[in-house]
Amino acid sequence: MKLVRLAICSALFSALAFPVAPATESVSVRARAITEFKRGSAETRFGPLEFLGGIEFSSTDSRLQSLSSIRFRSDGQGFVSVLDIGNWLTGRIERDAGGRLSGLSDISISPILIQGGRAGSKYYTDAEGLALRRGQAIVSFEQRHRVDVYPDPGFETSAPLKTLDPVIPRHEFRMNAGMETVAVSPSSSPLKGALVVVTEHSIDDDGNSFAAILEGPLRGVFKVARHDPYDVTDGAFLPSGDLLLLERRFSFTGGLGMRIRRIRGDSIRPGAVVDGEVLIDADMGYAIDNMEGLDVVIGPEGKPHLILVSDDNGNLLQRNVMLEFRLNQ
Repeated sequence: MKLVRLAICSALFSALAFPVAPATESVSVRARAITEFKRGSAETRFGPLEFLGGIEFSSTDSRLQSLSSIRFRSDGQGFVSVLDIGNWLTGRIERDAGGRLSGLSDISISPILIQGGRAGSKYYTDAEGLALRRGQAIVSFEQRHRVDVYPDPGFETSAPLKTLDPVIPRHEFRMNAGMETVAVSPSSSPLKGALVVVTEHSIDDDGNSFAAILEGPLRGVFKVARHDPYDVTDGAFLPSGDLLLLERRFSFTGGLGMRIRRIRGDSIRPGAVVDGEVLIDADMGYAIDNMEGLDVVIGPEGKPHLILVSDDNGNLLQRNVMLEFRLNQ
């Protein structure tokens, strides 16, 4: 009996110390259309990008905040996002009669589980990057730097299946500036479908950001040329194999800014320092906020559409926005 009581007490202690995460919960979301990208202007062309519309969205549920990355399903409507407060967010985009973004539906939020199938602290669940591929949802974390692989479907209620070798030497990761991007290259590209990670502000002696190809014959470390004051916040591959990088800048004097850089896919290889064309550069005179997520979907006309989301940091002075552009070259 004493052993039984001891076992029961041990189980209760484990439950208290490592609580089982609550089930996925639906969330109601309000949305308002963004019709101008450049404030006070009807202009829609910004270099090779064409602004198609956007939304600002909010909820009375305080968990709808801090979107770090977004990935769309093959239908271009359903999506998965990770929040840096340690949650999954899933849902669908809605469009008006003209095909413009108009709202979000079927929104659900659930905690990201760590090893042991339990919810973790911010140190363990600071999710920054997300990639989806057949049967897998792959998440990069900072603070406790790692890349974990979850089952898809089933990531909402599962612990990670495995942890991948980040290839980048662990001593090179900086606190709160680790692997901000994880993206799946096209299978037809030189990288043959391999995962790629890019850090936010883990830099070498020359000021370049560490990055890595995690798999395949080109597995190894490369660098991304960093142009101060910008840091990478997300990335996604085009069908051509080129990599788009979303970058952010912030200062108290200059405010927020964002830009998107296009890196040639055939330049990404071990030992390389890659750089590329800036497609767009925007400041607070545009409908941006703290832009952190980027994905590429193919539009009905067959061209790549870029969908961006912001991270409001749970701050009442910031906004959750989703913006859509068409890439015309």
